[in-house]
Amino acid sequence: MNISNRSWAEPYKIKMVEPLKMTTRAERQAAIAEAGYNTFLLKSEDVYIDLLTDSGCGAMSDRQWAGMMAGDEAYAGSANYYHMRDTVEEYYSYKHTVPTHQGRGAENILSQILISQGDYVPGNMYFTTTRLHQELAGATFVDIIIDEAHDPASMHPFKGNVDLAKLDALVADVGVEKIPYVCVATCVNMAGGQPISMANLRALRSWCDKHKVRLVHDMTRVAENAYFIQSREEGYGDKSIREIVYELCSLTDAATMSSKKDALVNIGGFLAMNDAELYEKACNLVVVYEGLHTYGGMAGRDMEALAVGITESVKDDHIRARVGQVEYLGEKLKAMGVPIVNPIGGHAIFLDARAILPNIPQDHFPAQALSAALYVDAGVRSMERGVISAGRNKDTGENFMPKLELVRLTLPRRVYTQAHMDVVAESVCQVMIRADEISGLKFAYEPEYLRFFRARFAPIER
Repeated sequence: MNISNRSWAEPYKIKMVEPLKMTTRAERQAAIAEAGYNTFLLKSEDVYIDLLTDSGCGAMSDRQWAGMMAGDEAYAGSANYYHMRDTVEEYYSYKHTVPTHQGRGAENILSQILISQGDYVPGNMYFTTTRLHQELAGATFVDIIIDEAHDPASMHPFKGNVDLAKLDALVADVGVEKIPYVCVATCVNMAGGQPISMANLRALRSWCDKHKVRLVHDMTRVAENAYFIQSREEGYGDKSIREIVYELCSLTDAATMSSKKDALVNIGGFLAMNDAELYEKACNLVVVYEGLHTYGGMAGRDMEALAVGITESVKDDHIRARVGQVEYLGEKLKAMGVPIVNPIGGHAIFLDARAILPNIPQDHFPAQALSAALYVDAGVRSMERGVISAGRNKDTGENFMPKLELVRLTLPRRVYTQAHMDVVAESVCQVMIRADEISGLKFAYEPEYLRFFRARFAPIER
């Protein structure tokens, strides 16, 4: 008997459950219409399996909940802040930490400090809030990710890699003095949760040293990236996730962190760095936008849960099960013939909406339409990652038309079972079979910023 591919199970047991509301198809049709066909505007109580995001909706451990009871809610000098600060340095290498209410608070502060009007910030594919903060500070984002990242069928093992030739071309075009920093994300969200290799990051570090440009790390999913380095990159198979995470971080100068993902908490984030002068500037701004530099918009109990969550996030058995559940869903969908972004990423499955709904042109928002249809079919909430998320060109007002028109099925950490994943896969398959019945959408209301959060849509009559 061959037992080389034995089943695995989660490295935890269930101690508490949260009942879910079951709805009918008619109820879901009414709910999505009331929400303007935007899954962000659905009430959570009307959702059966919530794969909208992995941000802040994971399950905390008993040790994290115990830490919450040890919250020091002093306005200044909370003991939990110092525990969090020391944990960040121990596990991530950064010497100075400024807590923020979540990741975009860190992005705002960093952008205000480093960016001047007319600057250019290169990065390995944009992220919505990151790019907006850069633009509001006066910069233009420039995509320097490798071309394979824009091809959902490419099996490149590290589609998050930076194309150094694109960086050189940017320098030749605008001058290095116009580049305040390079922003590199680990496990690039908009590319499908795709990792960057250690070799590529080392090469980027050398480029930044040569040109005297800071290297800033969007480390929201750094532990997931470490898993792919461990499993795919030569020389790292025997290294622990903790060791790889530390090495990744040590190659960068500063980092923004949304702790609501990898670090397993419901709220919080931080800006971390090694430069003492930059830290002082960040402390000056955090009191304007967030709170005192020893809490920065977080309660003491949440800082304690974050410190514990960091230690749990880099355990090999945890990250193997976390990514393993994503792989389980992805492989099941692929076996059903569903087109997804390959290779399977670390935090989500990204459905290729243009391939699933070829009858809907991109300017009729196929990913948004597909996300709404999935909810109606089985109460599964997902989110659009295509032209709606890409937004408009700030100069021309025209929609950005990305090559990737995707629906993201994002798995919260330690929340759902494999049976839930089976329900999701079967729902996607059913919607794909009925693709011809799905109509495109048009704007009924479009907010000025980050429109995917609050926009409302109406079906286009066929």
